[in-house]
Amino acid sequence: MEFFPEESKHLHEDCSTLIVPALSIGNVGQLAADLLISSMDAERVGYLDDPYVLPCVGNDAYGPSPQGILALPLEAYESSSSALTILQQRSPIVKGRILEFAKDLADFVAGSGKKHVVILSSLDFRMWQNVDMSSGLQMYYVSSANIDGMDENCEQLGWKKLKEYDPSQKHWKYLSDLAEGNITREDILSDEDEQEEENYYASLPFAALFSFLKAKGLKVTCLLCYCSEGDNISDAFQLAEAVSKFLKLSHPTSASGEKWRVPLSWRTLYGPPPDVSMF
Repeated sequence: MEFFPEESKHLHEDCSTLIVPALSIGNVGQLAADLLISSMDAERVGYLDDPYVLPCVGNDAYGPSPQGILALPLEAYESSSSALTILQQRSPIVKGRILEFAKDLADFVAGSGKKHVVILSSLDFRMWQNVDMSSGLQMYYVSSANIDGMDENCEQLGWKKLKEYDPSQKHWKYLSDLAEGNITREDILSDEDEQEEENYYASLPFAALFSFLKAKGLKVTCLLCYCSEGDNISDAFQLAEAVSKFLKLSHPTSASGEKWRVPLSWRTLYGPPPDVSMF
């Protein structure tokens, strides 16, 4: 993975916390990253190139009006006032190459001086057991603060540790051993193992990122929420709000007085509203 800085810009060591979306159902992590970048007046400091990220290109994502600035697959933004770096990923990983991508990203992050990585991702609602929506969207987490994934700060915010995270379970242990160099890809789990329902969580991109970043000695926190495919804007707002609480962020209020500033690119995110004459 190679970093290409914008002219006269670079990654600042003072921005020691990094936010990374992990692709999953509903793209909630990416949408939350969009909200954070737009609302915190973060500026693009460069982009990254990795052979395992599919190419894509688009128009200016944040505005407030399109300037013809190209949006690329993997971009780095910084908010110096919050000592925060945000990585935005706009295209998928090459199929079957998430482990290679996770290793490349962990190498880059460790080499850039980051201390704390916050991974944002979503989980398939169909896999959720003991559903409780009485208090709205429930946040889940996994942390490197303790071996069992617990984090006191997350618990104080009322979030629940993802109970499916078990470092001694076969697939989680495989990821950990692979990240630490104790085994190689040739020791890969069988197809039958991959298909086991209990391995759903450990097979997601956030799990690979968590394992490889943790193996570098970094503090890593995964913030997770369950969702379904569809319009996931409300989920993104709640995940971004969770990040704000967790990191105690203070960001400028928009001209309209709202806390969150909706990115320009969201105007066509789900297409135009339906023609009411059809009803």
